[in-house]
Amino acid sequence: MAIVSLISLWFIPVLIGFILLYGTIKRVPTYESFVDGGKEGIKIAVSIIPFLVGMLVAISVFRASGALEYFMAFIRPGLELIRVPPDIVPLAIIRPISGTAALGMTSDLIATHGPDSFLGRLASVLQGSTDTTFYVLTVYFGAVGIRKMGDALKVGLLADLVGIVAAIVVVTIVFGSR
Repeated sequence: MAIVSLISLWFIPVLIGFILLYGTIKRVPTYESFVDGGKEGIKIAVSIIPFLVGMLVAISVFRASGALEYFMAFIRPGLELIRVPPDIVPLAIIRPISGTAALGMTSDLIATHGPDSFLGRLASVLQGSTDTTFYVLTVYFGAVGIRKMGDALKVGLLADLVGIVAAIVVVTIVFGSR
């Protein structure tokens, strides 16, 4: 374990040093390139802010309106029939929209049911096996001006669905059912 700690401590500084040394050898103005990249990063961050605010408002409205609870009450019988814990569905719905909201839900599930419970393990695996599809499309595509994102949305949501199903199957096989 000492070697892993040593590697993790020194990896990033050595990598940065290598990049600077390589750039200097190739006669690239490394400091000026760094400053230009920083300027561009700030411009992108500022251009992303309206999209972030829009996503956060949409998520807040969805949760505060009670739409999530109504939807859960509607699908609960079907979920129980196929032995999917209904408590995981809000996480599966929110995860493609917001990573922060999903992390909060995961934390709540783990705090309520325990980290070694079926639901705690399932929430953890689901958190790691899906992505924030709507967030990525809205923020990054919006920041660079891409307006047609239909195919990317379909593929992203399909990947999220596969991640959700795979998480349920793998956690059930590895850790047993609830």
